[in-house]
Amino acid sequence: MNGRIVAIVGAVLALWMSVGRWAFGIGGTLSWWYAPTIGLGFLALHLWLARRLRITRDRGKRTSRSTIVSLTLSWVCAIGFGLTVPDRAGDELVSILSLAAGSGFSAEMSIALCNPFGILAFALLVAALGFSAADARDAKPEEDEIPGEGGMVRHPLA
Repeated sequence: MNGRIVAIVGAVLALWMSVGRWAFGIGGTLSWWYAPTIGLGFLALHLWLARRLRITRDRGKRTSRSTIVSLTLSWVCAIGFGLTVPDRAGDELVSILSLAAGSGFSAEMSIALCNPFGILAFALLVAALGFSAADARDAKPEEDEIPGEGGMVRHPLA
């Protein structure tokens, strides 16, 4: 996996999560809170992950499947968060999903779904960071491979 692609997708998704509603005409005052908290945090974690992926590549190691899957699931949750996070349009909270559906029930459901999507997006991204750190590490030597030690330990009663 390429670290540059991860950084670019992370920047796009950070914008989507924090100010994506402006493209649909329902941007409001809550975006000013989302941008420095959610947007910058998500972008910072992606830049950190891009660096970890570069370290893995420079050490001649492969990015594991667990890193790729957790990152992909994080991206899916970030897209879901951007669709369901509300913003204040006029005197009511409106999300992209509730704007498309047009009902009060869909507004309440999208608000209820945005928190789990956001939490999962960040948690899966942190998991991808952990997996990528493990990808770059050297294998732990087996007990038989430790130099200077050989054979079994003598039994204390022998």
